[in-house]
Order: sequence, then structure tokens, then C-alpha cells
Amino acid sequence: MLKSWRIVVFFVLMITLGFFFGLAHKKNIFPYMSYISRTKILNDSIMIVNKIFNPIHGWSNITDIFNNKLSSVQENMLLETINTSSKTMLNISFVSPSEVLKGGDGIIFLETTDRMQPPTLILCAIESAARVYKNRPVAFFMKGLSNTNKEEMVKRHFSALSSLRNVHFFPLKFEEVFADTPLHSWYQKIDPQKQSYWTHVSADACRLALIWKHGGIYFDTDVISIRTVPIKDFLAAESSQFSSNGIFGFSSQYNFTQKCMVQFVQNYDSRIWGHQGPHLFTEVLKKFCEIPKFIGTEDVMCGNIAFLNPQRFYPIPYPAWRKYFEVWDRSSTFNDSYALHLWNFMNKEKLTMVPGSNTLAEFLYKEYCPSTYKTMLGN
Repeated sequence: MLKSWRIVVFFVLMITLGFFFGLAHKKNIFPYMSYISRTKILNDSIMIVNKIFNPIHGWSNITDIFNNKLSSVQENMLLETINTSSKTMLNISFVSPSEVLKGGDGIIFLETTDRMQPPTLILCAIESAARVYKNRPVAFFMKGLSNTNKEEMVKRHFSALSSLRNVHFFPLKFEEVFADTPLHSWYQKIDPQKQSYWTHVSADACRLALIWKHGGIYFDTDVISIRTVPIKDFLAAESSQFSSNGIFGFSSQYNFTQKCMVQFVQNYDSRIWGHQGPHLFTEVLKKFCEIPKFIGTEDVMCGNIAFLNPQRFYPIPYPAWRKYFEVWDRSSTFNDSYALHLWNFMNKEKLTMVPGSNTLAEFLYKEYCPSTYKTMLGN
């Protein structure tokens, strides 16, 4: 009789456990709290079962089996918690850039001002890269970000990117970026207050150091990605025989980026805009080959570097940058392009994408950064 009563109690406990387990799962508003509550229910139930049934021969084996399986149940709960959180919260990572970018295939963006409220074009650039390169880390280095304000600032200003699990935010610390590179001695003796175009010069230096250290692809924050670049070591031609430094990709410690850093220091002159950027890249590239002219839409090789046709990133050249903010001509398909540079430096008029304007910019936002576009509609 006693044994039958204990069997009935056991099944009642199991039914109750199942009810509370399902309830906790259904009300999983705060994943971590839900995980704790479900684990506590399991542990408390196990203790009750053990107290009731251990005196009965044979029941201890059943509860031992249940205990052995508990760790895997808890592990699955924890994995579910992590996955749920990553879908609903921004990836506020406190691991080092070296750890995130160790695969050498990361996508790197920079913000060398203290600005923390980014224009929508920056959000679109990051979102489009994260979607196109969905299996690769996308790192955004920001000078205005610190480890103390990181979580608050990122949640406040980058909520449009919350669904993208591969986006990482890092403080941009010049001393750390330039350490162990040819640029370190230059940075130690330079006075940023006395430099013309310091925002751009520091960005030119940082992108070189970061790609040299980690490898991967660098994009300016006004570049909207539309498909993957299938080549690892490349430069982007802005025009025939002239290289851009707004988009480029190399393996870590590549000889081209090394030579660029050395020449950056040797021929430094901040008074000339672009001297440490496109002009530097073009001059160093000339040391690898006599840069050929483009005839059609082909790419060319310069030594062991792929020099990509202007159609890949600059089908709309900088004098025509306003076309991005004009009504979209649907004949412009950009089938030969991997990404589009929107020439924000030229945009002194502060033109922006306006929802409902039917411009090329609106088409690009809708197609390649839909979360950013949706956020703009909501605002």
C-alpha cells in the first residue's frame, strides 16, 4: 500500500514539474532569470523525489539516472538562453579584438571622432556588411567608446543592429592600435592638435595597422555592401591607375600594408588631404608593378595583389555622387559591383536618404539594410 502511494506521488510530482517547466519556458522574458528559475525547479524536485523514494529498493537507480541527465538538460537550457539573448540583444562583446578577429577574415569599420550618435548611413554600412558577410565578424572601432560606457551607448544608438549576431563594438585606442607597428613611433611624437585633417589622417593610419595586425577587409562607413568580395588580397581602383584606400583587403602582416606603414611615416604630410590615404596606396602599388590601364570591366593583377576594377566599388564616380540621392534609374543594376561607395566626404550639403523619395539611396537601404530602413520609418 505504501509503495502504491509513493508511485502516485511520484507521477503527480512529474506532472507538476512538467507544468512549471513549460510555464517557465513560455514566460522566458528575461532568459537568464528563466534559466535560473527552471534550474531551481529541477533541483528542488530532484531533492523531493530522492527523499521520498530512496528508501524503496530500486527507486534510487531511477533518480540517479535522472540526476545524470540533469546536467545535459541544464546545458541545453543555457545554450537556449545564449541563443535567445543573441537574437534579441546587441553583441556587446568584452573579449579582445584579437580574439574576435583571429580568423583573419573580419570586416573592419572605424570612427575616429568622439561621435556616438551615428548617421543612418553608418548603420546601413555596418548592417549591409553583416548581412552579406553573415558568417564573418564585423568589428566597429569607435574612439568615443570606452569599456565603461560601452553597454549603455551601444544599446542606445545601435538598436537597429540588434538582430545581427556577428557585429562587435570596440573602443578605438590609438596607442593599442599602433603598438608593435611602424606607426607607433610616429604617433608618440605627433601632436594631433597641430595636424591638418587629423580625423582623416588618424583613420588612414588605424586602418593600415588593424588590417596588418588582424587581416580581413576594411570598409569606409559610407560603403554599402551588396555581395561578397571573392578575393582575399586586393585593392580597389577608384579610377584607372589610381587606388582607393576606402576599401581594401589583405591577409595579416601582408607586405603591402607593411610597406604602406613605413612610407606613411617617412613621407608624412598632413597638410595635403589624401596624402596618407589614396595617394600613399597608389605610390606603394607602383613598387609592385607598372599599374595597367583598365579597358573594360576586367580586374588586373599587380604582383600578387588583385587591383579591382572601378566598377566593383565606384560605378558612380565622385563627381557624380549626387546620383545616389536622385530618383533611381532602374536600369542601374550594379551587377558588376561588390559594394557601393556613397562619397560622404563630398556631401557638404548633408543630403540623406528620405523614405518615400524613390531615390537610389532609398532602394539601397531597403534592399541591403532593411532594419535600418525600418527604424527610420518608425522615427
